[in-house]
Amino acid sequence: MVFAAAQNTALGAQGSSGNPATGSCPPHAELPAAISALKQERKAVILAHYYQDPAIQDIADFIGDSLELSRKAAATDAEVIVFCGVHFMAETAKILSPNKTVLLPDLEAGCTLADACPADAFASFREAHPDQLVVSYVKCSAAGKAQSDQICTSSNAVDLVQQLPADRPILFAPDQNLGRWVQRQSGRELTLWPGSCIVHETFSEQALLQLKLEHPGAEVLAHPECQQHLLDLADFIGSTSKLLHRAEASAAESFIVLTEPGILHQMRKAVPHKQFFEVPGADGCSCNACPYMRLNTLEKLWQCLHGMAPAIELDEAMRQRALLPIQKMLEMSR
Repeated sequence: MVFAAAQNTALGAQGSSGNPATGSCPPHAELPAAISALKQERKAVILAHYYQDPAIQDIADFIGDSLELSRKAAATDAEVIVFCGVHFMAETAKILSPNKTVLLPDLEAGCTLADACPADAFASFREAHPDQLVVSYVKCSAAGKAQSDQICTSSNAVDLVQQLPADRPILFAPDQNLGRWVQRQSGRELTLWPGSCIVHETFSEQALLQLKLEHPGAEVLAHPECQQHLLDLADFIGSTSKLLHRAEASAAESFIVLTEPGILHQMRKAVPHKQFFEVPGADGCSCNACPYMRLNTLEKLWQCLHGMAPAIELDEAMRQRALLPIQKMLEMSR
């Protein structure tokens, strides 16, 4: 696996080469208080994606999806953003907050979607389809965003695609499963980059069917990054935030959840009287937990704030190019 950090080094969008100052990390039980003290000292804000370990979610200032978190951080007066997520998310925060220091606890926290769509290969793919508008899912590198006409999220992808000129063909990257779902929902034909998320590719259909038999009243919630045969079995499909809101609003008392299980922590906090079941991967493995998201730990979060590294740095010209399609998305969002 080639991580995003390594790929972005070649693209001129690498993190700081310095290592965090080692320091003496407090005992695990004392880390939340020590992190809070360092956060105040550094004038920092801590962001945690829904897929982070619950212990990190519980000490974050903001919890949510990646773009939503970056926008919230940009609106604060914090001087430092610590993004507990993966590399492309920290890049997005830097794109929106160029004057803030953006830290990522572990630079090896990559993403199979972003990593499998390197800038040079994506450029060649675009050149093979010169007449197509390029719509990129936010889960791509800064270099990928810089080559895009439009950025989207899983929440707004269908709406944005429907707004694009009907006479222009569309190239959609990097998630082919999300692209196929957007194609079906929007009625637009899309040229798809052949990428996918390892987490959403590993769910077992057999295990899902067994859970449906065991819990006949349970509602199946699925992220559109799942494969189509799993989406066909879902009662509700939506972004991570929309799945959380659905769990809160639905009359159902139990749910089978087809996405990274980190979100179950927020679901259980929001509606503790309801039951939530995660779907195992093939062969019963627990590979539905993203291994890259889970590289971030409380210890690494403390070290990152203590040593103010690793820090995300982007080439300014590329950052400005990457910002344009994000701004366009925000202007078009309803």
